[in-house]
Amino acid sequence: MTAQADLDPTDRHNSHARGSEKLRAHAAMLVFALMIASSFSIGGLATRYVAPTALQAIRYAIAVLVLVPVSMLAARQPVRLPKEPHRFIVLGLLMAVYMVTMFVALRFTKPVATGAVFTLMPLLSAGFAWLLMRQRTRFDVLISLILAAVGAVWVIFRGDLHALLSFNVGRGELIYFVGVTCHAIYVPLLRLFNRGEPPLVFMLWAVLATLGFIALSAVPALAAIDVAAVPWLVWAAAVYLAIATTVITFFLLQYASLRLPAPKVLAYGYLTPTFIIILEGLLGHGWAGASVFAGALVTAGGLVLMATLPD
Repeated sequence: MTAQADLDPTDRHNSHARGSEKLRAHAAMLVFALMIASSFSIGGLATRYVAPTALQAIRYAIAVLVLVPVSMLAARQPVRLPKEPHRFIVLGLLMAVYMVTMFVALRFTKPVATGAVFTLMPLLSAGFAWLLMRQRTRFDVLISLILAAVGAVWVIFRGDLHALLSFNVGRGELIYFVGVTCHAIYVPLLRLFNRGEPPLVFMLWAVLATLGFIALSAVPALAAIDVAAVPWLVWAAAVYLAIATTVITFFLLQYASLRLPAPKVLAYGYLTPTFIIILEGLLGHGWAGASVFAGALVTAGGLVLMATLPD
C-alpha cells in the first residue's frame, strides 16, 4: 500500500487542498513577476516627466484611495486602526527604504549592477526566514535558487562574460544592497505579522505606511511638479502602477507568502529580467540575443525544479 492510500479520505482531501493552494501560490508569483516587469517599461516612460520619487508617492497615494473603499466593502465595516500598528510601521519602512534606495543607487551605478545585487534577495530572505521564524530551507531548494540566480545574472548582463567579470561593488551597489536586505526581511514578516485580518485591510495599512515614509523623501520632487504641464501619460502610468503593480502585486505577494517559504516566493523575481526583455521586444524596442535567452531558460529550469521540490 502507498502512503497516499494509507491516508483516510479527510487527510487525502486536506493534502490535495494544500497542494492546490501551493500550485495557485506559484501561479500568483508568476503573475507577480510579469506585472513587476511591466512596471519598468511603463515607469520608465513616466519618469521622463516627473522625478521617480514623486511618481512613487503619487502611485502609493492612488493605491490608498482605491484601497480605502474596497477594503471597507470587503470587511463590511468602517476601516479602524489596526491592533499592533507597529507591524505596519515596520513593513512600510522596509518597503519605503527598498523603493528609495533603488532610485538613489541608480545615481551612482547602472541598472545592470542593481539587477545583479537583486539576485541576492532570495538567499538573504532564506536567512531572515530562519532567524525570524525558524523556517528552514531544504538544501536542494537552495541549489535550485542558486541555479535560477545564475541564469538571472546571465540575463542581466546580456550574456556578456566580460561585463560580468568587470563587475565592481561601488557606492550604488552598497546603497541598493541595503534596500535589498530590507525587502528580504519584508517577505517573511508578511507571514509573521499576519493576525488573520482580511487581506485587503492588511494591505491598506501596509500601503498607507509605505506612502507615509515615501512621501517624506518625495516632498521636494512633488513640490517641483508643474501639474498643468504633466501629460496624461504620466497619470495613466501612475494609475496602472497603483492598481496593477501595487495593489494587485501586494495581494499576490501576501497570498503566496502565507503558503510558500520566503525564498520560494522571492525567487520568482529572477524572472523579471526575462519578462522585461520579452515585453521590450513586443513593444518594438529590439530582441535580445540567443545567449541571453539561454540564461532565461536556465532561470526557468531552476524555478521549475524549485517549485517541484518539497518545502
